[in-house]
Amino acid sequence: MPRVDLNLLPALDALLSERSVTGAARQLNLSVSAMSRTLTRLRSLTGDRLLVQAGRALILTPYAEELRERVSSLAREAEAALSPAGRRFDFTTLNRSFVVRAGEGFIDLLGAALMDRIHRAAPGVQLRFTPKPDWAAQPLREGAIDLEIGTVRTTAPEMITRLLFRDRYVGVCRRCHPLLDGTGISLERWSAYGHVHTSRTIAVDAALARLDVQRTVLMEVPTYTSAMQIARQSDLLAVVPHSCLANPFTPDHALANGLDSFELPVRTPAFSVSAIWHPRLDQDPAHRWFRAEVMQVCAAAYASDSMPPSLCE
Repeated sequence: MPRVDLNLLPALDALLSERSVTGAARQLNLSVSAMSRTLTRLRSLTGDRLLVQAGRALILTPYAEELRERVSSLAREAEAALSPAGRRFDFTTLNRSFVVRAGEGFIDLLGAALMDRIHRAAPGVQLRFTPKPDWAAQPLREGAIDLEIGTVRTTAPEMITRLLFRDRYVGVCRRCHPLLDGTGISLERWSAYGHVHTSRTIAVDAALARLDVQRTVLMEVPTYTSAMQIARQSDLLAVVPHSCLANPFTPDHALANGLDSFELPVRTPAFSVSAIWHPRLDQDPAHRWFRAEVMQVCAAAYASDSMPPSLCE
């Protein structure tokens, strides 16, 4: 479009709506002489006079009448297309599905709260959680995943991360387990009991190895949820993130599932749970809104770090 100057669209719209060079100049905050020169350019480009004298007023030519509604719509569309994307974003009318890769603990404890918050704000939005078999960056790069929630283990340098909350490992066992008999949870007693193990708790085993201590692992399962269920139904002990126990949205999650929790008798470092996304989506208004919703839910859930009380005397 070498001959088209999009700045002429709002000028033409003003001239056709005002039917006055002076009125159009006032509307666009231009001088009357500048608007007169613009009208001359428009006449040259369209091959039509557009506005003609009728007594002391100007009237539209038949072609200008034909253009009037079209030009107004075109001017609005051109301005919207060439303005920052966020200015035209309205999440209440958003119709989109977000694919999130997250661990089962996040899904179980915060999935419903996140969906409830989003549905109230944007009824047309759907969430689809996908399994997290690894930390591969390719699904984020390809757009198969919109957002990942978890520890940052990707080596992809371009990924953007934001801290959601800090977490730590705790022990869980069935309610009134012999370990909780009131005599104290020593490292020796805790490690001597049978354990159900998940591969994600390598930080705990690394801390034990530095003390030359090894847990008695009798079972290995792939997820924290499975470990908690096994512990609930047996005398096996499990290690899970503190965030798997409860939060203000599900305050009795562990207790309702017949579990009690305790601090581990070995020092392990806290770890960060983050939101991870590809730069391709960083400035996307819908994705920015969705990320903010996730962050708000996590902030509300894990603002405090209290341990659920034990019900065993």
